[in-house]
Amino acid sequence: MRDLESEGGAPTGLVLPDADELPGILLDLSVPHEDINDLVALRARLARDAEAMTLLGRCVTRFVRDMGEIGRAWEPPSFPESAGALGRFFHVYVFVAALPYVRAHHRERGIPEEVSRRTLADLGRQMAVHRRRCGTGGLLFPWWTALHFHGELFQLGRLQYQRARLGQRTGRAVAAAGHALGPGDPCLSLHIPDFSGPLSASACERSLALARAFFAEHYPEERYEIAVCDSWLLDPQLKNYLPADSNIIRFQDRFELAHQETTPDDGMPVGFVFGDPDLPVERLPRRSSVERAVVNHLRSGGHWYGGHGWFAL
Repeated sequence: MRDLESEGGAPTGLVLPDADELPGILLDLSVPHEDINDLVALRARLARDAEAMTLLGRCVTRFVRDMGEIGRAWEPPSFPESAGALGRFFHVYVFVAALPYVRAHHRERGIPEEVSRRTLADLGRQMAVHRRRCGTGGLLFPWWTALHFHGELFQLGRLQYQRARLGQRTGRAVAAAGHALGPGDPCLSLHIPDFSGPLSASACERSLALARAFFAEHYPEERYEIAVCDSWLLDPQLKNYLPADSNIIRFQDRFELAHQETTPDDGMPVGFVFGDPDLPVERLPRRSSVERAVVNHLRSGGHWYGGHGWFAL
């Protein structure tokens, strides 16, 4: 929190919604129903705490300062477990307080209300992820939600697209393939949101079509010619377990593999497929082809590795 000490007070017009307004706002952000009463009750405790409100104002000030700039999203400080429920939910209040500034930025860019709504609803999705893993309300990864509320990431159909820049190895691979682009040039980083149904080829095609039109219209000064993805879904070992016409393999086949991690990351597929990266492998179910692929590979002594791929939009 030390980096916030130089911040002034709250930005002009900062208002934390009152107890009557807050439930509707939280519902619009897809916050799980079971968390709403707690957030409304804790709002009164937050408002009575002058120090916490000062911190909230400084967080929002810092957060909205570089609104829309690539790579400048900022994560509010973490809280110790001793802070209890207010600590777990504090980041949610920061995002709610920043909401008017996010929406103003979206309006300035002419971003459709439907895209804005579905993008910011990821707050609720991430709270559902927290509850599935921890059994309580809160946010596991506020830095991730910050991308949505900072104008850097948008949900367009089945996929999410983060305005980003090519890294060194992927950028060199793109250049070597004959594109007039390289490290540091703009790209769209693809992400696959949870709780969104199958990753079908048709859904991906529709999403990519939406993305091409969206960024050309709303970010015409940024040339997005390359899509990238960093994910365990690009591990070539998946082809040893899944059929060629499966959704995951068809998604994987869109990409040229720029490089693959050499350090195992078994928790990543376990977390995404089963909800918690720390679950013991011997207790994991094998109900679907993906579950069987992840579990059988690990039980046979294998490991999973992240892959970094790209394709031309």
